[in-house]
Amino acid sequence: MKRFGSLLAISIALFFSQGCSPSAKSGQPAVENKEPATGHQMNAMQHEGHAMSESEHGEDSTTTQAKLTVANKITPNTPVPVVINIQDSNGKAIANFDRFQEKLMHLIVVSDDLQFFNHIHPIYKGNGRFEVETKFPQAGGYTLISDYKPAQATEQVSVLKVQVPGQKPAPTSVDFNHTKTFGDTKVSLTFDTTNLKAGQEVTMMFNLQDAKNDRPITDLQPYLGEKGHLVILKQSSDLTRADYIHAHAIKDTAASRVSYMTQFPQPGKYKLWGQFNRNGKIVTADFWVNVL
Repeated sequence: MKRFGSLLAISIALFFSQGCSPSAKSGQPAVENKEPATGHQMNAMQHEGHAMSESEHGEDSTTTQAKLTVANKITPNTPVPVVINIQDSNGKAIANFDRFQEKLMHLIVVSDDLQFFNHIHPIYKGNGRFEVETKFPQAGGYTLISDYKPAQATEQVSVLKVQVPGQKPAPTSVDFNHTKTFGDTKVSLTFDTTNLKAGQEVTMMFNLQDAKNDRPITDLQPYLGEKGHLVILKQSSDLTRADYIHAHAIKDTAASRVSYMTQFPQPGKYKLWGQFNRNGKIVTADFWVNVL
C-alpha cells in the first residue's frame, strides 16, 4: 500500500513571508521525477494556512495557502511521510515553481530545543504537491520551516508545528565553544566584531581544517549552488518566521573559508548550522552564539 493514503484534516496556523534570495527561474513547470519509498498506509493530520507576500525586484506578490499533511501517529526515529500541497487563495493548485539554490523546495526540520536539525528537499510530484520523508528522533515538539517560490513571485516561508508523543528528553546545556570537530573536519567560527549586537550587520567566518593535521582543507565544493548554506534560529519557546534567518555565502573568499553577512534582529541566544560540501560529503557544523 502507498504511504500517502487516507487523510484526516485539522487546521493550524502557518506563517509566510518574503524570502531573502533571488533565484534562477525554471520558465515552465518542473517536476522532480523521484518516487518516495512505498510502505504502510498513512492516516494523517492536515495543517493549513495562507498569507500575502511582498513584491520585490519586479516580481508579483502572491496569495498562497499551503496544506501540509503528516501522520497522526508518529513514532520516534521512524520514517514519516510528509505531503505539502501549495494552492492559491481560491484553493486551486499552484503548478509552476522557480528553483532557488538548485531546488524547488527546501525544508528545515528542528526540535524545540534546537538539538536536532535536518535540511531536506521535498520532491515535486506536480499539481502543487510535494512529498518527502523525515524522522523525528525523540519525543517532543518540532518545527518544520519550508521555503518555496511560486513562478514569477517572491520566495515564501512557512512554519509548521509537529508534536511527537512520549517522554521528552532532559534539557541540554548550551555550548558556546566556537571550535569543534565534525568527523574529519575541524571548524572554527569567528566574527568581525567582539560583541554581537542586535540590529547590527555582522560578518561571520567558518574556517575549515583537516582534523588530522589542522591544515586548511582543499577539497571544498559548491553546495546547493553556493560555497555553503547557513541557517540561523533564535532560541524560543515557540519558533516563528521572525526567528528564522537564511544567509548566503560571500563569494571569492579563501578556499578553506566560508563567510556570511547578516543581522540578528533581537537579543538572545541563536543557533547556527553551516553546511558545506567536502568532496561530496556534507559537513553540518552547529554553533551557539549570544546576541546582546
